[in-house]
Amino acid sequence: MSKTLHTFCTLVIVLSYSCQHANPFKKENTAITIDMQPFSDISLAESKYVFNEIKKIYSNVTLKNVIPLPQSAFYPLRNRYRADSLINFLSLHTPAEHVTIGLTTKDISTSKDTIADWGVMGLGFCPGKACIASSFRLSKAEKLQQLFKVAIHELGHTQGLPHCEVRTCFMRDAEGHNTTNEEKDFCPHCKKFLEKKGWVFTAAVQEK
Repeated sequence: MSKTLHTFCTLVIVLSYSCQHANPFKKENTAITIDMQPFSDISLAESKYVFNEIKKIYSNVTLKNVIPLPQSAFYPLRNRYRADSLINFLSLHTPAEHVTIGLTTKDISTSKDTIADWGVMGLGFCPGKACIASSFRLSKAEKLQQLFKVAIHELGHTQGLPHCEVRTCFMRDAEGHNTTNEEKDFCPHCKKFLEKKGWVFTAAVQEK
């Protein structure tokens, strides 16, 4: 499978989500456990908010104790952290039938085509064992809700979900803008895809 990557370039302050293609890590119809891994720079209140919002959608989620950001992922030339390195770090600590979402407030980036260092709000391998979401470029007034939507978007990528054309779907391609305020839920198509992966949605979401 060829690799694709959807990012936003901080040089022109363009916002978008990111995903990269990788090898599958789990069987169809096997329910996963989502492990939320906050790094030490993010507050407990922020982590709990995202945790509770994800739990409204998918109940099999755990909140882990904070850990420091790995220095091996730090990119001193831009004073930021490499998102792909953070994902690789998290993947090494993710057991079978689990997926890890890392949370941070730090600036994160990855490579895009010929650009060595692009800033991103989040990154997830599609599919993969781990992903990362950052609040660094989110709206201050709506940072918590937007961070949750970045997190659930990247979790969707880990399950193999590509970007979606439905404007209100969590998997929408931002196409150069922060569109999180327009996103309300997984669309029926994306939801069915996740159900085939073993996701069991909460009753409140199923009734929408």
